[in-house]
Amino acid sequence: MGLQLPKRAAGNLRRVTLLSILGTSLLVLTGCSSETKGEWSRFAMPDPASEQGEHILNLWQGAWIAALVTGVIVWGLILYAVVAFRRRDPDEIPIQTRYNLPLEIFYTIAPVVMVIVFFSHTVRTQNIVLEDETPPDNIIEVTGQQWSWTFNYGIGEIDQSADDDRFDDHFSYSSYVHDGGTGSYIPTLWLPVGETTRFNLHSPDVIHDFGVPSFLMKMDVVPGRVNHYVITTTREGTFKGKCYELCGVYHSRMLFNVKVVSREAYEQHLQDLEDAGQTSDLPLLGGEDAYTQDGLESEGESE
Repeated sequence: MGLQLPKRAAGNLRRVTLLSILGTSLLVLTGCSSETKGEWSRFAMPDPASEQGEHILNLWQGAWIAALVTGVIVWGLILYAVVAFRRRDPDEIPIQTRYNLPLEIFYTIAPVVMVIVFFSHTVRTQNIVLEDETPPDNIIEVTGQQWSWTFNYGIGEIDQSADDDRFDDHFSYSSYVHDGGTGSYIPTLWLPVGETTRFNLHSPDVIHDFGVPSFLMKMDVVPGRVNHYVITTTREGTFKGKCYELCGVYHSRMLFNVKVVSREAYEQHLQDLEDAGQTSDLPLLGGEDAYTQDGLESEGESE
């Protein structure tokens, strides 16, 4: 004897299924504004504001399309099996099959091929994004520390021979201007539009993660080493940045803003920092130079 639902329960199940489908359709249709359509086409990724972000978005979209195609095929096969091989009589016993060697070989090989394809496209995109040999137009020393950010902008000509060795004082510029956050002040990172900027990432305490969602890039900031990546901005605007690594009790305060502006406005900002006396011969890399934690503690005392 087979397990059968009562006719009443089966009818209720069909009604619930139809209502679910109608509700989902209405929800999708009511959200089809131009902005929402853009988000759907990007599969919920931000609109990239960097050349590197375009490559990452293409990888993301390709992965989703491949996953959806695979899902449709699998769902179709499941529904086909449910309909074609359903029990037509309560007393019917289906044919028992021990195994199907061709199908089992296919089910083993197909996922391996998919993983290889995903892996190859990921490595290709990673190489494009991280192994760009083009000399950057700007180099910014970024310090992530508990619990804010310090941005060190170079003044003068770039020394492309600087190798980011954490054990020496050989940096890309002869002098720097800087802007750092405190417990009550969220710093702003300024970048010139259409230019390539390299971020050298430093941490004096724990692991942080420096990322800007609109650039579709982020990277760990690891004590004892200097990670780096480059960004080529594509449009002006104001964006949000944050730490993506849980780094302590005030991790949620590790926010910063990003302003992508013209070269003239960028140079003016550096001049404003210099006029304000925020200058140093070497970049502020935390530790004894850190003042964000002091600012946080003083804020806590005032509260």
